[in-house]
Amino acid sequence: MGGKRKKSDGEAMEAEDSERASTGGEEKKKKQKQEILPSMIKNKEKRSQVYAKLRHEKKVEKRKKIKARDAAEKRALELGEEPPERIVPRTIENTREQDETVCRPNDEELFADIDGDEFRPILGHEVTPKILITTCRFNSTRGPAFVSELLSVIPNSHYYKRGTYDLKKIVEYAKKKDFTSLVVVHTNRREPDALLIIGLPDGPTAHFKLSHLVLRKDIKNHGNPTSHEPEIVLNNFTTRLGHRVGRMIQSLFPQDPNFRGRRVVTFHNQRDFIFFRHHRYIFETKESKQSDSKAKGAGNNKEKDGIAREKVIAHLQECGPRFTLKLISLQHGTFDTKGGEYEWVHKPEMDTSRRRFFL
Repeated sequence: MGGKRKKSDGEAMEAEDSERASTGGEEKKKKQKQEILPSMIKNKEKRSQVYAKLRHEKKVEKRKKIKARDAAEKRALELGEEPPERIVPRTIENTREQDETVCRPNDEELFADIDGDEFRPILGHEVTPKILITTCRFNSTRGPAFVSELLSVIPNSHYYKRGTYDLKKIVEYAKKKDFTSLVVVHTNRREPDALLIIGLPDGPTAHFKLSHLVLRKDIKNHGNPTSHEPEIVLNNFTTRLGHRVGRMIQSLFPQDPNFRGRRVVTFHNQRDFIFFRHHRYIFETKESKQSDSKAKGAGNNKEKDGIAREKVIAHLQECGPRFTLKLISLQHGTFDTKGGEYEWVHKPEMDTSRRRFFL
């Protein structure tokens, strides 16, 4: 009689070890597959496929998390409980280094500086701003195009050709003609790359680096601005220096905007970069009706719920131009490169931390 031979203890142990080795090898292979990054794949087509697959998986996981969070909030509201706190992501802005010069609502010293600074007559409606705009000596085609759009943005602004005149002589001329500010557009390699704003008659002088300029004609579906005086929006100028720069920018515009023109000029400061945008807005009313299920649940109020309700929607249309400013220096008094005193100068050693901001 031939029968199956029973495995000895040694053979059983060897079989178990071989099974563990095989399962362990499979797990290692899986881990290796998971650890392979798209950048490690040399084949371009395969690399793009793996990258697209990873992006799709991340999107699916993100949608699942959002759905679970919304469902938890909805369940909490139905039960009358407090919804779970949302996790605030860590960003460079909310992990900013502490700054002693950040303005406080009850800062008496700040209010005293405001009452005695150079911009008080304009911002206090005592003087109407009058702006002189000019260029550098060697100008290009993009320079005058940018100046013409600045003339449409800033009310009561006038363009004077620079010619061969020295900037100090232009400052003296602007003082005699009762201009309140002087704006100089500097160009380099046929592209505007700097902006100099000089407060008159006693300064200060701010030097900005200008970048990412997009003219009106290059903005898709742009609008044409009207001659109405615009509203001014200044965002995120939190420190003493930022507050001073914001007041200087504000002094370029009249302080009594014409809201019928629906024009908005925005200077948004983020990480010490000042983003300029120019928009027109319009309010449109649309009728919205409630669904039949809500009408049935209302009972006697069925007829009332069926009535169309008006919903107000705001639309924005960009007028241009679009550009970015970065403060290089702020100088006491009018323009003077040799004997002028500087309130603040940007230096390369200031950029040691990504979370340190000055405006």
